[in-house]
Amino acid sequence: MSGEPETMELVPTPQTSWPSLLLTRILPPLLFGILVLLLWEVAVRVNDIPFYILPGPTLVGQTLVKDWGSLYPSLLVTVAITLSALTAATIAGVALAVLFAQSKWIENCLFPYAVILQVTPIVAIAPLIIIWVQDIRLALLICAWIVAFFPIVSNTTLGLNSTDHNLLSLMQLYGASRRQIFWNVRLPSALPYFLGGLRISGGLALIGAVVAEFVAGTGGVSSGLAFRILESSYTLQIPRMFAALILITATGILIFLILTFFTHLILRRWHESAMRREG
Repeated sequence: MSGEPETMELVPTPQTSWPSLLLTRILPPLLFGILVLLLWEVAVRVNDIPFYILPGPTLVGQTLVKDWGSLYPSLLVTVAITLSALTAATIAGVALAVLFAQSKWIENCLFPYAVILQVTPIVAIAPLIIIWVQDIRLALLICAWIVAFFPIVSNTTLGLNSTDHNLLSLMQLYGASRRQIFWNVRLPSALPYFLGGLRISGGLALIGAVVAEFVAGTGGVSSGLAFRILESSYTLQIPRMFAALILITATGILIFLILTFFTHLILRRWHESAMRREG
């Protein structure tokens, strides 16, 4: 991993305007999505594909409205686990990255174990976590946290270690303390890296929560959207399965857009990644 993370331009800057943003960023993918949905609907109707094989977008939309009463509580459960895991991953990841920045020896000792957490498939260790932790909600939270943790600690550590040495030397020349250098130079330099990792972890936290729910397979009032998908597959309610899948996808997109907007608000006035130039 090298270089600074790029941010997606979703709000106007001094170099852009709402009309140009609408024409270049929002309208093309929106029109393409509508075209795909139309082709999907036409293909289903022309080929007379049964709804239990592939439902059309119209039927999926109708099912989403009809079953909203059961899908909405499950959506809240999945979102709650995702946001809790993302918050915990942010706190733990930043704290560990700051610790790594204070001591290279600590980083060399602990960073390989963070890599181990990242490369270990969550679907392989989720059953063990569920067995060891009696509380299902806590087990799902731990699984989602494991998935979301590494990008934050990795990107933040990279940012803290990528501070311009000329700035560090200048601060030392002026007699700045180690704490002043950290707060005034190293931490601001690491902020774009941290925000890039946060955007990645937002989607990964949702994926971890859904995968953990699949493994747990628990129903009841506290079940998430993954269980609704499993439930629908068992009873061949394929339109309901697609409706739950759409809610998961929409949740992931919304998390990404919110974090992208948050990133832009913080970086727009001083960092090149958020100050997009024309040409």
